[in-house]
Amino acid sequence: MKGVVFNLLEQAVTDTYGDDAWIDLLEAAGVDGAYTSLGSYPDAEIVALVDAAAHHLDLRPADVLQWFGRAAMPMLADRYRPFFAGHVSARSFVLSVNDIIHSEVRKLYSGAGCPHFHFGDDAEGRLVIGYQSPRRMCHLAHGFVEGAADHYGERVTIEHLACMQHGNPVCRLAVRWLP
Repeated sequence: MKGVVFNLLEQAVTDTYGDDAWIDLLEAAGVDGAYTSLGSYPDAEIVALVDAAAHHLDLRPADVLQWFGRAAMPMLADRYRPFFAGHVSARSFVLSVNDIIHSEVRKLYSGAGCPHFHFGDDAEGRLVIGYQSPRRMCHLAHGFVEGAADHYGERVTIEHLACMQHGNPVCRLAVRWLP
């Protein structure tokens, strides 16, 4: 996992719960917390941080990932404005993830292991997002979509149709934009 993700998590935690909460979280997770944005760190460290937060907050790790994704989106919009330029909706932005955003992420952060997304519309008019990643963090993607909707002043509902956490080969999220 790239250090920038850890930096975003640190900011989300400190903005919401204060500086001491981040220190407490590092201690509970048993990680040192010295993350540079360009560095790469074991996936086990982000999992340990999420698990420690879930335990402390009495939440599921999936809920922590979803919260983090949503909380991180304003930070991403501030730090990486060009990724958001030219988009007038969350749908347009989300559909650009593979071709624009992740290709640029790979340029900025050598060795970044970005998830891959597949997109299609279902019979109900929902955007169905297929998510593939060995990290199996579809709930983080869920939060990112909610955060993108917030950014563009939209409302969405998201249903998990299939999940790698439950033995499926790919996660599938159905996103409905609300009026």
